[in-house]
Amino acid sequence: MQTIFVMVKCELGRAYAVADEAVMGVEQVSEVHSISGQYDLLVKCYLPDGMDIGHFVTERIQTLPGIKDTFTLIAFKAFA
Repeated sequence: MQTIFVMVKCELGRAYAVADEAVMGVEQVSEVHSISGQYDLLVKCYLPDGMDIGHFVTERIQTLPGIKDTFTLIAFKAFA
């Protein structure tokens, strides 16, 4: 299982709609947080091993209505 975080910049006034669509419409999305700063949302995704991260982000995340820009982070290890 691969974990990625996608920071999302939304069209003005669309952050909540984008968050809802990501959570409800994309199976691999675990959670979405509204954040401050340059980006509006932080999307946490769990991808099966072998799934192409680039295709997932460009085809499943960036195509959601209301998204202007994304920045993807690949997580290596979770600490508890």
